[in-house]
Amino acid sequence: MAIFLLSPANCGGNRARIVMSERATFDLAARLRSREGAPLGEVFSFLSGLYFRGKLTYSRAFACAPEGVELNGGGVFVITPNAGLRSPDTPVTLSAIRAFADVDVSADNPKYRRPLERSARALAAEIGDCPVVLLGSIASSKYVDVLLSIFGDRLLFPQEFVGRGDMSRGGLLLRCAAAREELTYVPVAGAVRHGARPPKLDPATRVRMER
Repeated sequence: MAIFLLSPANCGGNRARIVMSERATFDLAARLRSREGAPLGEVFSFLSGLYFRGKLTYSRAFACAPEGVELNGGGVFVITPNAGLRSPDTPVTLSAIRAFADVDVSADNPKYRRPLERSARALAAEIGDCPVVLLGSIASSKYVDVLLSIFGDRLLFPQEFVGRGDMSRGGLLLRCAAAREELTYVPVAGAVRHGARPPKLDPATRVRMER
């Protein structure tokens, strides 16, 4: 039993400029420009590539809400720059992504912090003592400072993330989801946030992603 919180994709990078271009004709860009929009998880998977796809695939494979508690997204929530926690199924439009890009994701920025605090407190009250796993960096304060003050010892992260870069984490998550093998979760409070780089992943276990 665990709830997963996914760190956001970079909404101001090259891939964001591609999908937000008025000249873009591919399906996701066209849906973003429509009134209906496109699912947040799909958009962030495009923006971030392997890392976010890994986080989303893994969390959907292992998320489990407490008995009797119904949560949007099945217990998977995405941290957004200005709208707190949202289900990966939440429709977003081009204007929403542009608004994300204008907000600095920093614990000192109230435009980011206050919506996150509100939604995190509401989630904490709803799930009781259920563990909450952060799939994102704990090396900086932008997620940890906000979430740790609300979830306390319930806030966990994968021990195997220490020392790995984003691409390695994404590959690891996809492999674990495909093998139905969960990582080892440890409390964020008091954790070692930096460590030696672990061995590279075995290319033979790479998971092919359909496009």
